[in-house]
Amino acid sequence: MTESPEEIKKHVKIYITVFAALAFLTVVTVGVSYLKLPVVPAIVTALLIATLKAGLVAGFFMHLISEKQVIFGILVVTVFFFIVLMLLPALSRSDLYVS
Repeated sequence: MTESPEEIKKHVKIYITVFAALAFLTVVTVGVSYLKLPVVPAIVTALLIATLKAGLVAGFFMHLISEKQVIFGILVVTVFFFIVLMLLPALSRSDLYVS
């Protein structure tokens, strides 16, 4: 699988662009930490930035951006079960059994 020098330069340019975006988002993360936001907005903001960074890493460095729909289906199912597992403790803690 030999690629032409132009194709290699194209891939390198994409990797450098993604690296620059990750570096910028890291600076944004540090900048947001100095805003002294309340706890919930701070966590939501940090998770949004982290999700964006994880998407860039998974999409470009792990080459998932060009994968088939089966991979995305598995990813959606995984995210669904992750959310269910994260919400399970909150859902199980109810005041239904108060005497």
